[in-house]
Amino acid sequence: MIYEHLIRPILFRLQRGDAEAAHEQTLHLLALVGRLRLVRAGVQRLFAFSHPDLVRHLFGLRFPNPLGLAAGMDKDGTALPAWAALGFGFVEVGTVTGQAQPGNPRPRLFRLIGDAAIINRMGFNNLGANALAQRLATMPPLPIPLGISIGKSKIVPPEGAVDDYVASLRALFPYAGYIAINVSSPNTPGLRALQGRAQLATLLGALQRENHDLAAAHASRPRPLLVKIAPDLSDNAISELLTVCSDHGVAGLIAVNTTIDRSGLRSAPAALAAEAGGLSGRPLQQRAREVVRLIARETQGRLPIIGVGGIASPSDAAQMLEAGASLLQIYTGLIYAGPGLPKRIVRSLGGMKEEGMKEEG
Repeated sequence: MIYEHLIRPILFRLQRGDAEAAHEQTLHLLALVGRLRLVRAGVQRLFAFSHPDLVRHLFGLRFPNPLGLAAGMDKDGTALPAWAALGFGFVEVGTVTGQAQPGNPRPRLFRLIGDAAIINRMGFNNLGANALAQRLATMPPLPIPLGISIGKSKIVPPEGAVDDYVASLRALFPYAGYIAINVSSPNTPGLRALQGRAQLATLLGALQRENHDLAAAHASRPRPLLVKIAPDLSDNAISELLTVCSDHGVAGLIAVNTTIDRSGLRSAPAALAAEAGGLSGRPLQQRAREVVRLIARETQGRLPIIGVGGIASPSDAAQMLEAGASLLQIYTGLIYAGPGLPKRIVRSLGGMKEEGMKEEG
């Protein structure tokens, strides 16, 4: 494909290996696309694809198609109209925290090109929940559902975690189609402990109480709460987590976050593979499907799953759906396969031929 064999190598070379700088430049460009109506319309004509068979109804929301942008790509919601123009059926911003924070020291984002993977230890760098709320308040409604991922501020001690999450929910409630509760990033110390049975029950209980209070105050429905889980949990731990989620009215699961496991790497230099952080992309593919399959089996399909991890082709998307996912998200695959990937996936899910798609990517 043109992007993968010509454009991507040039971009990666021009950016001199600085993956985070490339990320920032891409967001800046997409934010510009989002502001220019005619440019945005041109992008939509080139990249978006719609068909009635692609529509999904979940969580009380209408998704034009099942493919979404995963959290982490556009943490502060700077390019939202552009993601819709690129053909995504929904977008998830964040992860944002109750307090603004710079994240971990750079460098903190690394490409493992031979494995079509990324290691990141960003550390929830974001402008904070209140800043995101202010931005969203000035924007016209999106044509696609907006998910907002919330996490714990690094400076908040473990005993303050619940209040920190609740503060983010309170700030962002009016603007969210759904709220994703991130308790599974490996890059905030102690965060994954919140996946434990007692800790998660306390957190979900507080969030649901606030959720219902906010719904009453706004004369609207409570927001669907989804829990994003780690691929590194044991199957028994996942089963326990599912019980807690069921007990507290969680609307769905996002499976999975990045992994600290490096066993799936095949060609990365040892020094690069040893970088601390969460691994995403192709090496995560098998475990992501296993976790989705486990959740679908344990819940007998009653709990919708957003499947994410290693999706970089129409075939990958189909296999994730076959494993039991109701919706999909991509991030690393988009970086390696380019802006034509959403259209290729969406067309394939609609049963359309991919004729001519190689030139469009």
